[in-house]
Amino acid sequence: MKQMIEEMSQEFMTHLFPFWEGMIDRRWGGYYGKMDFDLVLHKDADKGCILNSRILWTFSTAFLVLKDPIFLSYAKQAYDFMQRAFLDRSRGGVYWSVTSEGLPSDEQKHTYNLAFAIYGLSAYYDATKDEHALRCARDLMAVIEEKCRDKEGYLESFDVSFGPYPNDRLSENGVMADRTMNTLLHVMEAYTELHRVSPSKQTEEKIKEILLLFKNKIFNPEKGRLEVFFDRDYKTLIDLHSYGHDIEASWLIDRAVSVIGAEGTDYDLSSITKTLMEKIYTEAYDGHSVPAECEEGRVLTDRIWWVQCEAVIGFINGYERTGEDKFLEASKQIWEYIGEHIVDRRKGSCWYAQVLKDGTPDPAKAIADEWTCPYHNGRMYFEVLKRLGRGEKSNGNPKNETGFQGDGLGREALAR
Repeated sequence: MKQMIEEMSQEFMTHLFPFWEGMIDRRWGGYYGKMDFDLVLHKDADKGCILNSRILWTFSTAFLVLKDPIFLSYAKQAYDFMQRAFLDRSRGGVYWSVTSEGLPSDEQKHTYNLAFAIYGLSAYYDATKDEHALRCARDLMAVIEEKCRDKEGYLESFDVSFGPYPNDRLSENGVMADRTMNTLLHVMEAYTELHRVSPSKQTEEKIKEILLLFKNKIFNPEKGRLEVFFDRDYKTLIDLHSYGHDIEASWLIDRAVSVIGAEGTDYDLSSITKTLMEKIYTEAYDGHSVPAECEEGRVLTDRIWWVQCEAVIGFINGYERTGEDKFLEASKQIWEYIGEHIVDRRKGSCWYAQVLKDGTPDPAKAIADEWTCPYHNGRMYFEVLKRLGRGEKSNGNPKNETGFQGDGLGREALAR
């Protein structure tokens, strides 16, 4: 594991983080919205709020982990652009995307998008103690609770004024979903981060409500998996096992339970998360990597970057929960696969978004775009540091921890 940590530190400090520094748009603000597979930087591409929010979270957390102010400057680049360009101050919420200059491009409002804005703002508040960032996160939570749900749970997509709008952004596999497991998972993730940095009765109760939705509506006990796409009445729309989301959910749910201190209560879903993790290990993990999903019994053979990252964390979490070395070994093998097939060694590049079954990169997938970002891989690095080695918890209270003590590697490594 020491070698794994050293390899990750080398990759992130000398390759991945410097790549995203190079994506800073110093003319219009924020970060450029696209670099294609051929490493052409599209400076005029639209900028997605999801990308901006995930960058905000990543570099805010990098500052908390590594204690180097250079990362805080990167986070501020995303924060300032969010405040200027993405927030709809008259109708509430955030735009899906803006032009390169920062004018509204796609004005639809989406619960998933709002969740990631809360996630990024919460981490930025933790890093800076900027009360305006915290107020903004709470205001966006209020928007979700007032405009993006009904009494049965969270809905998905809306027009600029929060009227009905087709959920084409978060629906796939030939269905159009009224509710998705993915959006619910990331609303929980955002509320968990907000509660961690500023605990409140409201966030605690909403997290508990979401945990019960996972328990009673999303988890399929007969198949040992989370269902993915639903109609308004939580009827599942397709036979789909999302390996990537299940392994991600296995540790995010455990973390939510821990942050609100709900272990041993009705909100403790550890038996479910253990099932999810073990199911991925036995049915999806092939000894070196994890495919993304299985639809109608057909496994998608391509390997997607974020699925590998979440599998590394999920199996480490499984090792911590069970003590079984096989899960730790799986994390190590997946990291080796990432280094061999996902990391793009071309000068000026970062990671491949997707590779084919034989390990060759998919040229149809961009290196950076509104979905391809430093969030899943950055979070993998931070979680490995916290769980396996270099960092120590900042205090003994999991409800109020940054999770790390930094080692000061940031600027020195970036300068090399």
